[in-house]
Amino acid sequence: MADGALDEGFGRAPISPASLPATGAWRVGDPVGHRRFLTLATERPFVLEGGGKLRGITVAYETWGQLDADASNAVLVCHALTGDSHAAGPSGHGHPTPGWWDDLIGAGRALDTDRLFVVCANVLGGCQGTTGPSSMDPATGRPYGSRFPVVSIRDMVRTQAALADHLGVDRWLAVVGGSMGGMQVLEWGVMYPDRVRSLVPIATCAAATAQQIAFSSVQRSTIALDPRWRGGDYYDAAPGDGPHQGLAIARELAQITYRSDLVFDDRFGRNVLDPMDDTFTLWQRFDVEGYLDYHGAKLVRRFDANSYLVICKAMDLHDIGRGRGGVDAALRRVVAPTLTVSIDSDSLYFPYQQEQIRDALAANGTPVEHAMVTSDHGHDAFLLETDQVGDALVAFLEDVEKRHG
Repeated sequence: MADGALDEGFGRAPISPASLPATGAWRVGDPVGHRRFLTLATERPFVLEGGGKLRGITVAYETWGQLDADASNAVLVCHALTGDSHAAGPSGHGHPTPGWWDDLIGAGRALDTDRLFVVCANVLGGCQGTTGPSSMDPATGRPYGSRFPVVSIRDMVRTQAALADHLGVDRWLAVVGGSMGGMQVLEWGVMYPDRVRSLVPIATCAAATAQQIAFSSVQRSTIALDPRWRGGDYYDAAPGDGPHQGLAIARELAQITYRSDLVFDDRFGRNVLDPMDDTFTLWQRFDVEGYLDYHGAKLVRRFDANSYLVICKAMDLHDIGRGRGGVDAALRRVVAPTLTVSIDSDSLYFPYQQEQIRDALAANGTPVEHAMVTSDHGHDAFLLETDQVGDALVAFLEDVEKRHG
């Protein structure tokens, strides 16, 4: 089917469905790139917070720089929903896209790898090397698919703690991350207060709000309603026969929440992609629709529909106060100096949510600073405004090393 042709059930798709894989997951046998792998102990199950169990978990990770002899210079970077361990470096063999924070990680950059040892791991439930729904279930020899259990942010952090043990890092100089990455940062501060010297949660929340869960619910439903999802067992489907429609629409919905109205209007306005002369049809597209279609197809080529479901659910479940007497009680466990970062145009994780974290920490006597990123880009500014994010990071980490070393 030619580009621009209509895909059954997805009337405005500007892509050839036959070109889209059933899953964009990294699979064993694919080029490894810069990934390294840790397999957790197989002699006992890894019991998940929600009651499930996994055996033989693999954690895919990347590192930059060298660990000091006393392991005091290690920084953990935590990725967001569709990120992975490739936080820095070019695209190429094994990595379909450049590092998602490439402007911040490297020699002479904010996370200066001439003096810092930077680590980023693909989260549990992901699809780029860490155990997730597309991984082989050792009990069956087939992909987990529908049998993969629900995981939480706390489960993800526990695998990162095991990785820290493996790397010889008793205490991180800093744990840094935005959006879902910021959720992991907060859990590090609550779960392992003695293993972090500082925390930098960016554009995140202490607990997912009803609106955030609502956005996620609609995205998950688009995948589940795709007939090619097959209840989660689609890994033997031919190219073009996987749940690409549902995953692409989920990404398009998310993309709307990641950017601001100002950016959409400034970039696209009411410009049209398909001619709209004297005859109107349902699927003539405005420019903004073509932009969304592009991002939907792009994600399908590098991500997995089941992982999207699992990780979105983990974000919905995020609540640092669960089982701990509430958010304020949980934040009383945080003792590490913390830099909270907001984006003034963020309409997904509103600035008041980071300010609530700041205020609760300050009330507890925890050293806390707050930075506001000024940007028209909305939530995605934590990925795009790297100069502002980097400046705040550098100043904060310099203070941590001087005053709290």
